[in-house]
Amino acid sequence: MSLSDWNTLVQGVPTLLSGLWVNVQILLGLIALGFVLGILIALVQVYSPKVPAALAVGYEWFFRGVPEMVLLLLIYFGLRQFHVPITPFIAAVIALGLRSSAYQSQIFRGAIQAVGERQMQAALSIGMTRLQAIRYVILPQALRLSIPPWSNEFSSVLKDTTLASAIGVIEVFRKARFIVGRNYALALPAFMLVALFFLVLTYLGNWLLGVLERRYRIPGFEMRGAGERF
Repeated sequence: MSLSDWNTLVQGVPTLLSGLWVNVQILLGLIALGFVLGILIALVQVYSPKVPAALAVGYEWFFRGVPEMVLLLLIYFGLRQFHVPITPFIAAVIALGLRSSAYQSQIFRGAIQAVGERQMQAALSIGMTRLQAIRYVILPQALRLSIPPWSNEFSSVLKDTTLASAIGVIEVFRKARFIVGRNYALALPAFMLVALFFLVLTYLGNWLLGVLERRYRIPGFEMRGAGERF
């Protein structure tokens, strides 16, 4: 590579960082969607009658089984075919969020079951309703227990955000391809720079989750490895 090539790459760093911010926004959106739906699916699986629980299992099975790329294409092009006005960004958040919710549901289900039925019985025995017991006794403990395996999900979906480029989202990977398209000699350093960005984000995210885990750990009641992707 010549000096001018390196100058071109340095000048492209702000462009790559602007694309990385799009990845972060997708990540925040899909994580939030997956978190809310994941908890609901987990609660239905654990506490609902057979029919709703079976439907929740079917939901989890479907979204864990279909590849992310297929979900992206189905949601974006499928909705647009029915004249639903949806942007590539929103389609990416929905598709990746639904898939994440299936994995997160298994993390939360394992954490809820790790708390144990006795605590539910104890809460009911002091006059709480079942809903109050779930809200004030079961979920606070389950969320603490879910932090270690949830860090695995964070690392996975962070990298999944690059798939959004397949439906036209201008994120960091697509920006890197633009740079490489103008100067092929920059292919290796440009993609190595993108890899470095994701390594840093992964490390920072897992470090923050580690801080949360240590802060809210229940002594002698840790859960390890539940809900990890296969």
